Amino acid sequence: MVHNRGVRSVGESWVERDAAVVWHGFTQMAAYADNAPLVIERAEGRELIDADGRRYLDAISSLWVNTLGHGVPELNAALVAQAGKVAHSTMLGNGNTVVVELAEALAAVVPVDEPHFLFAADGAVAVEQALKIAFQYWVNRGVAGRGSFLALGDAYHGDTIGSLSLGDGGVFSAVFEPLCFPVVRTPGYADPGWAAKACAVIDAHAGTLAAVVLEPLVQGAAGMLCASADDVRKVGEACREAGVLLICDEVATGFGRTGTLFASEQCGLRPDLLCLGKGITGGYLAMSATVASGEVFSAFLGPDLGPQTFFHGHSYGGNALAAAVALEHLRLIGEWEVLASVRERAAQFATLLEERVAGRAGVRAVRQRGLMIGVELEPPGPGLRWGRRVCAGAVERGVLLRPLGDVVVIMPPLTITGGEVVRVIDALDTALGDVVGR
Repeated sequence: MVHNRGVRSVGESWVERDAAVVWHGFTQMAAYADNAPLVIERAEGRELIDADGRRYLDAISSLWVNTLGHGVPELNAALVAQAGKVAHSTMLGNGNTVVVELAEALAAVVPVDEPHFLFAADGAVAVEQALKIAFQYWVNRGVAGRGSFLALGDAYHGDTIGSLSLGDGGVFSAVFEPLCFPVVRTPGYADPGWAAKACAVIDAHAGTLAAVVLEPLVQGAAGMLCASADDVRKVGEACREAGVLLICDEVATGFGRTGTLFASEQCGLRPDLLCLGKGITGGYLAMSATVASGEVFSAFLGPDLGPQTFFHGHSYGGNALAAAVALEHLRLIGEWEVLASVRERAAQFATLLEERVAGRAGVRAVRQRGLMIGVELEPPGPGLRWGRRVCAGAVERGVLLRPLGDVVVIMPPLTITGGEVVRVIDALDTALGDVVGR
């Protein structure tokens, strides 16, 4: 029997309607309705407004994608103007004027030599593209045996099969391990000696590595694990000396999150391949990009449809609507002096976190780079779910936070105000008191 759930039953709530037809990622749907999910109807500024009219400061930037706030008039206008021209035209063998303009604007600011841009929709796909490009780069150059990748402990680079292979396992990916390919694994940022160990392995495996893949400065999904810029730079230098390609995954760290437009800049890196996503359109539309250096790109030039061709592309790669918004977003970052604001608000967060959060009972560590912040809790036993309970307490006070296990993540829009910073800390402080105690 076929049941038509498209018609709302009398008295049925939005959560009930949602659970009846939507499958949410990284969510156990059997428990979905019991976890008091928000169903958002609209947004204003840096606040989300649910179906019942309640407001929440979006202190996770709608999963790290929002940069300038919601409903930005200039981004709205760019979207509408492009819709009046063309919403989408294929980039497979053809071009689009606004995509060309976006690539030109990005080329002027990305830390990649002679950059070329392959657009897609999500960060995991940008990483997947980088893996395929790095692998074929060596094939095209006629170099055999360069097919393996080095990734770090605690890494997370997405949930497609290639990007999942780079990740350091765990509950989210265990079931898919038979589908994944092996990688060379060295310790992540939690190990004080991670850089020296990575450099040694790069040197030892130089003849078999296609590329090294890392998130510069911050391993985001690992719980905001932070590295020094000097350590990251040393690994980049080891790649250069060994002749191994360097892939920088800046899906999370890019577009101002760490205080510079790209975290690679702080590390003095010029990666061979750069992966971008999340904040590229300010949180408006799905877009990502894999940026290849001129040296890498040139290895794919040859006869029409010959073996050097990169036979890869997606239907919506280089979407014109997304490109128009991304282009205006990049302009606004400069015009509004967003990076200076990030550094100012980051300093304010650091002060308040030190005064009111770090060192208190139940808090193991506070980690921060710019507006990427993780507050690691230290529950006295397993199964207490302190992270989820603290975030739920903050949501009750009108501040949307989301945990990574027992790490409370704070990742607000880059335009957050000083008053809103205080609002986040107030909610976190109170929620910590309720769950952890004083």
